[in-house]
Amino acid sequence: MAKTTAKSSATKPAKGKDARKAATPPAEKTKAAPAKAPTAKATTEKAPTGKAAAANAPAAKTAATPAKAARSSKPAPTAAPTAPTAAAKPAPVGKPAPAKSTKSDAASGTAAARAAPTAVTSAAGPSKATKAPAATKSVAASPGKPPKQMTPAAKRGATKERPETMTTSSAAKPAEKPWLKSYPSVVPPEIGPLPAEAIGELLVNACRKYTGQPAFTCMGKSLSYSDMERLSSAFGAWLQAKGLAKGARVAIMMPNVLQYPVVMMGVMRAGLTVVNVNPLYTPRELEHQLKDSGAEAIVILENFAATLQACVAKTNVKHVVVASMGDMLGTVKGAIVNLVVRRVKKMVPAWSLPGHVSFNAAMKEGAARTCKPAQVASDDVAFLQYTGGTTGVSKGATLLHRNVLANVAQNVLWLESAFIKKPRPPHMVYVCPLPLYHIYALTVNALTGMHLGAQNILIPNPRDIPGFVKELQQYPINVFPGLNTLFNALLNNSEFAKVDFKPLLLTFGGGMAVQRPVAERWKKLTGCVVSEGYGLSETSPVATANRFDADEFSGTIGLPIPSTEIAIRDEDGKDLPIGEVGEICIRGPQVMAGYWNRPDETAKVMAADGFFKSGDMGFMDDKGYIKIVDRKKDMILVSGFNVYPNELEEVVAQHPGVLEVAAIGVPDEHSGEVPKLFVVKKDPNLTAEALHEYCRQNLTGYKRPRHIEFRTDLPKTNVGKILRRELRG
Repeated sequence: MAKTTAKSSATKPAKGKDARKAATPPAEKTKAAPAKAPTAKATTEKAPTGKAAAANAPAAKTAATPAKAARSSKPAPTAAPTAPTAAAKPAPVGKPAPAKSTKSDAASGTAAARAAPTAVTSAAGPSKATKAPAATKSVAASPGKPPKQMTPAAKRGATKERPETMTTSSAAKPAEKPWLKSYPSVVPPEIGPLPAEAIGELLVNACRKYTGQPAFTCMGKSLSYSDMERLSSAFGAWLQAKGLAKGARVAIMMPNVLQYPVVMMGVMRAGLTVVNVNPLYTPRELEHQLKDSGAEAIVILENFAATLQACVAKTNVKHVVVASMGDMLGTVKGAIVNLVVRRVKKMVPAWSLPGHVSFNAAMKEGAARTCKPAQVASDDVAFLQYTGGTTGVSKGATLLHRNVLANVAQNVLWLESAFIKKPRPPHMVYVCPLPLYHIYALTVNALTGMHLGAQNILIPNPRDIPGFVKELQQYPINVFPGLNTLFNALLNNSEFAKVDFKPLLLTFGGGMAVQRPVAERWKKLTGCVVSEGYGLSETSPVATANRFDADEFSGTIGLPIPSTEIAIRDEDGKDLPIGEVGEICIRGPQVMAGYWNRPDETAKVMAADGFFKSGDMGFMDDKGYIKIVDRKKDMILVSGFNVYPNELEEVVAQHPGVLEVAAIGVPDEHSGEVPKLFVVKKDPNLTAEALHEYCRQNLTGYKRPRHIEFRTDLPKTNVGKILRRELRG
């Protein structure tokens, strides 16, 4: 589960049966509680169509997650739960049949819902302006598709149900929702109708609403919303001309360049599915993802084309589009950038992909065609977000249009707390140092940002701190998502202090625990509190968030966002009392449909009552704030990216000189954790240098071990299972 997680550390509990398995993140060992604040009664407000999103996220080798801050307020009484549905078993996901609802259905049955504000339901029920159809069914409780009898209008106005059979304790029933008493008065407990039937529709509506305003800026070049509509239409038309059937998978393997949002939006408009790919993947990793997803097309930056060359023949890919850094920067600037990238910095290894099409050629061909409106329903698959697997192979989290659209609506509502103390800017400006191929930046920056008419400043390489600071000095940044290592690096750059921080409204922290000293330095310099939140690829991603009007860094992952329930459960699936550590389980409309073509893996993480088992251990306090204390699985968190020991061990075990191997995470001051290998040699002449070189050839940079220790044997159970916990000491 690739987490867009702001993990805070705490004392390792005596209870929590799985806590002993996980490495406690290096951080302070105190139980941080959110700061108290004057209470205020919650009110129902129309969610303006122009609000930004709570978030979380990771990034190109650096990741980040949501962010929020902590305060408490007195809520209005919660509405009675809607009628329960039968507990649903996880449905197999993959190669879904075409949805029965069509665009014409949406046009006739949901026009009123679309015209309504995106989220206005209060504890007392939906307002007249946005009241959902009376026959609305739940879209949150089941990981499968919604009931077939639901109309698109019903699905878009759906609210969650509470199954009567759910096991709860008297101390912490999810139905009690203790977090609502800590909600900002401007945020309702539930979202209203979804802002659109499909993501393509959402983005086209934004382009037509904000027309000449800047949407994305990269390396000094901006694309307006009208540019985005025109260019995405051209690319969508090119895809349709290739005969790709509805729902066909299109992989995108690019960093934060202008081509990414154009291609992503074009894929959505063509009625296809995006498969996001990390550009730093090795051929082995790329091959697995392309084969597993069944991708038929890929759009790739030429810098990484050699990787595709090494594996494309083993996949189902039929159409290859190759872009270059300078494609969308203008004729003169584009030529200069391409020359520098190719010849001066030598960032483009030699490659050969017979039959490929250049990005510019595809755009020219598509511009001469018309992108036909796609028949897309809200329960069609929008994205396959690959996340690490405990079995050593990554799995595709299947995100339906309604999952992601719900998270956009949730984020829009939660942003309202940012304007309690600070005025709303007329035009929001986001900085985007986190990669758009990651679910956090994708949902929070690209999708929510466009829905709000915001400008996203794309940073192709956030590790170039001097270059990043120069970009920050040029724009009035309102929203800043990042992670601890990025914040720390910026704070240690002397030029960063010269940035004008007056426009800064929000700083999101996630991907790894934000260290309190870093958060305190950040607030002292910028005047902005670092807010943290929590989410995963499987939750589209935001699940919890701190309030944006907080005065201090909280050290928690915040409160469940609207229409989201969090249950803390033991290994038997029973709800635990307030303050007791257990597994964090999540239910809401943003929870995925399941893992692509892996019903067995889906069944492991989805409870019968619709709760997703995160695998993270934490507790909830009496105000509803949640704190992560440990990780149930052995996952290693490197700068916000998930690294799974099983995958490392499987790769290293294939080296002819290795007899046995085990991987764990160890603390690192720069990235939070790094992988460490314990190796038993088969070849007595095997060296650490040789293993490091082998890993460079087979593993992405953040997955590579930083430490290798040779041993004569490894600790094992009586059945031969390696005991990683003993290696941690």
